[in-house]
Amino acid sequence: MALHIPKAPGVPQMLKDGARMLTGLEESVFNNIKACKQFAQSVRSAYGPNGMNKLIINHIEKQFVTSDAGTIIRELDVEHPAAKLMVLASQMQDSEVGDGTNFVIVLSGALLEAAEELLRLGVTPSEIADGYEKALDKSIELLSGLICHEIKDPKNLEAVIAGIKPSIMSKQYGNEDFIASLVAKACIAILPEKTTFNVDNVRICKILGAGLQQSEVLSGMVFKREVEGDITSATKAKVVVYSCPVDVTQTETKGTVLIKTADELLDFSRGEETLLEKQIKDIADAGVKVVVAGAKFGDMALHYLNKYGLMAVRLNSKFDLRRLAKTVNATVLPRLTTPTSDEQGYCDTVRVDELGDTRVVVFSMEASESRISTVVIRGSTDNYMDDIERAIDDGVNTFKAIARDGRFLPGAGATEIELAQKLLQYADTLPGLEQYAIRKFAVALESIPRALVDNTGANATEVINNLYKAHKDGKQNYGFDIDSESNDVCDAKAKGVLDAYLLKSWGIKYAVGAATTILKVNQIIMAKRAGGPKPKAAPGSDDES
Repeated sequence: MALHIPKAPGVPQMLKDGARMLTGLEESVFNNIKACKQFAQSVRSAYGPNGMNKLIINHIEKQFVTSDAGTIIRELDVEHPAAKLMVLASQMQDSEVGDGTNFVIVLSGALLEAAEELLRLGVTPSEIADGYEKALDKSIELLSGLICHEIKDPKNLEAVIAGIKPSIMSKQYGNEDFIASLVAKACIAILPEKTTFNVDNVRICKILGAGLQQSEVLSGMVFKREVEGDITSATKAKVVVYSCPVDVTQTETKGTVLIKTADELLDFSRGEETLLEKQIKDIADAGVKVVVAGAKFGDMALHYLNKYGLMAVRLNSKFDLRRLAKTVNATVLPRLTTPTSDEQGYCDTVRVDELGDTRVVVFSMEASESRISTVVIRGSTDNYMDDIERAIDDGVNTFKAIARDGRFLPGAGATEIELAQKLLQYADTLPGLEQYAIRKFAVALESIPRALVDNTGANATEVINNLYKAHKDGKQNYGFDIDSESNDVCDAKAKGVLDAYLLKSWGIKYAVGAATTILKVNQIIMAKRAGGPKPKAAPGSDDES
């Protein structure tokens, strides 16, 4: 007879066998804080212009070399439930501002680390969370007083380059001037008058070979493919876009045709050929010079396209097809019909070009205003070009933030030190236990300049003391000088190191949101895992035989 062992009373009694439950400060809160601290420390060493790169190999064995926290956390499947909350906060920052993912994780990790000390002293998690919320409200209120620069006109190239440069500098230190000018040109060329700026309208085409300095911005689109027919260029071209194959039409129904003589067979095939020729002749007569299709071109169709001097381009991606239609202002047609003048698009030049040993088709708009611009990146390895792409993506998102709100705060840790100093003064005015949490919040803010200094190799304690000294003298724009050999501080505004106001305000909100949520968790209940098929054993293991 099997011996029945009763489960421990309480919640575990109600759950299936195999469920786990962690409860209390020691098991849940400290465990969560420990996991989040370790996670934040691994990302922290990648913060700032001198941050170290991480080599990430994701679940499908694709490798990434990057210091971009957004990519690191996206490619690593983080399983710990508390660390996942930090990841979600960071992803929200990415979708809201497009930059500052690292800032959110480093700050929320520092907030939790500071909270741990208070918990050990006997302050309750809810009191710490309330103090953090108060400190957050005060920080957001103080931020608007720290604005040191504003871009009024997002079409001013010089001003935009200065605003974009710091966000690119943190990914590609040394190449920021060149990349910032590429991004600014690409974005300003397609900035609409009334509607909001769409990040997807700046495309990136990566072509192996040459060096970064050979990268360029093209107004229009670039595709890494060959043309289908013999015609390789067209100027002042009308363009028609089909989402179907350009070939003999296949009928929906099956039919049987009885053919008695050889002449009838010739006439039957000739009928299909004549119909296809008529369709292509009609397209050519409508003034079209370029035919773009989302599926294959038949051999017979290509013969007639060459005969009537039409250029044929095939795009496999329906997104590319849609974007191209938007660029040339054409309508995507689902059937091989003759386009009306409204359905046709227009492009100044369509040509086949050769970059390195890669053949590309370029749709470029010289005279008319383009709706899409393409940054062609050149580089020696795919990993290097991927990292440049991420830097450009950050720059484009910063431009979007400038188009929404052109206000800037001083960078290089100046904003955080000023906030920390003001919060320490604010804590002295409060009577309750929250004042301890607000003091710890100020200490956590120091972790941002501290990470910058540590990654540069200077003495963090000395630099932070110098910064506090400068800020006490009213120099609120003073931050850490990365270029100096010693532990120097400098005027961040004069150096052109600026952070977008939106980036800082959203970053602090998301970091505090993640930290307070994690602090308020006092039980972790994990249901039994669903039993699915077992993962395949590694080759050479005993199970295989």
